[in-house]
Amino acid sequence: MFKYIIKRIFIFIPTLLVVSLLTFGLSSIAPGDPVEQMLTSQSGEGSSANLQANEQAYMDKRKELGLDLPIFYFSFGQKAIPDTLHLVPKRAHRENLERLIDKHGNWPQISDYYYNLKDFERTLYNVERDSLNETALINAKDAIKGLYASYDNIDTKKHFDDLSNAMSVGSLTNIKSELTKLQATHNTMETQETKWKKWVPSFKFYGLQNRYHQWFFGDKPWFGKDDGTWRSAGFLRGDFGISYKDQRPVSTVLWEAIRWTFGINIVAIFITYIIAIPLGIFSARNKGSAFDQIITTILFLLFALPSFWIATLMIIYLCGGDYFDWFPPFFRPDLSGGFFNDFKELAYYLCLPLICWTYSSFAYLSRQMRGGMLAVLGEDYIRTAKAKGLSNASITWKHALRNSLLPIITIFASIFPRAIGGSIIIEIIFSIPGMGKVGYEAVVARNYPIVFAVMMFAAILTLVGYLVADILYAVVDPRISFNNKK
Repeated sequence: MFKYIIKRIFIFIPTLLVVSLLTFGLSSIAPGDPVEQMLTSQSGEGSSANLQANEQAYMDKRKELGLDLPIFYFSFGQKAIPDTLHLVPKRAHRENLERLIDKHGNWPQISDYYYNLKDFERTLYNVERDSLNETALINAKDAIKGLYASYDNIDTKKHFDDLSNAMSVGSLTNIKSELTKLQATHNTMETQETKWKKWVPSFKFYGLQNRYHQWFFGDKPWFGKDDGTWRSAGFLRGDFGISYKDQRPVSTVLWEAIRWTFGINIVAIFITYIIAIPLGIFSARNKGSAFDQIITTILFLLFALPSFWIATLMIIYLCGGDYFDWFPPFFRPDLSGGFFNDFKELAYYLCLPLICWTYSSFAYLSRQMRGGMLAVLGEDYIRTAKAKGLSNASITWKHALRNSLLPIITIFASIFPRAIGGSIIIEIIFSIPGMGKVGYEAVVARNYPIVFAVMMFAAILTLVGYLVADILYAVVDPRISFNNKK
């Protein structure tokens, strides 16, 4: 068994690496600009403030997040794509530059056009607004935004025409020569195409200074003294990044949520198993009886009732209003009164959520237990035990129970990721600050560091769950062995 556990742990390593690659790949292609999102949440202003954010602040935040590094250790693509494209700050700009590269294939000329466009934008923003040029200045800035996203000749020509018209108004005429220079670089980009580079393969190696390595392994030294500069410690050492919403460490946000979800799940699992397993055993021992039929009917009725509906009804009828005021509708415990007072407070607030968390599991788990027990009670060794005159209690609890637990162990393996995943619906309805609520809010807000940290934890706990299940198989049934026999 020990050799098997060691072997499985070694298998976990490449599995975890594959999961980390998939998770990081999703985070890299996820929509939105995290830097703009963080600057927006920091300033508390709308999207219009993002467009006018200080460029240096944007660059500093991008460097802090490690987004100025290449994505992976290497890249394999076409010769036309340079190895410095990741240095372009804005994601939308990079995507349009990739389109221009695919169309023209001449990065030196494309780069010259892009940086001339940025220079012209700075010049335009330095023009003082007055009553004469106000409308023209707004149109010119809109045209600049269009050029950053334009790679089609028709759209580009329209934006240049808009700029040319704007440059003939008031003080904007003073920078018309800058527009002429910009148009010249664009014409050069179109006339000096090198499309053949798109068909030449190219391999680029970036080393350890890349975003994946920083995200998973970290840039801090594994041995020796840190020099004190800001670096990422990496996922393997508990640094899951920074929340885009409030710029707190993701580990802090997750810990605050996990302790509620994990604690509630432990209690819910205990209640579920301690009720469902005896029910399944007694149903199997009394197969076809009135007790079996009544319990089966009640459990399947409970299983068919949606938890969100039951939770809503409980709040309406049991949490004040026009009916009973027995329980609080929302999770707001005051945990400052000592152990016993805190226990009573939590029991009061968690009574309804725990009912919603557990009742639907009774039917499924008890049916699995009932089926496993019926299968075992039909075995030859059970009939032999009966022939020896053993009591029904001894046969059930000593001989049949262990071998009927295999389906329950299989179900138990899925509990590990669920223990931190929480119940999104229940946590939102009762305002429980657990992983389900935090995960849902992170998805809605595109707070990807939290979303992908939860994904990684779920993958790790799934692997752990399967390992624990395999070990429990061998514990409850000695006939199961994972050792190779010659």
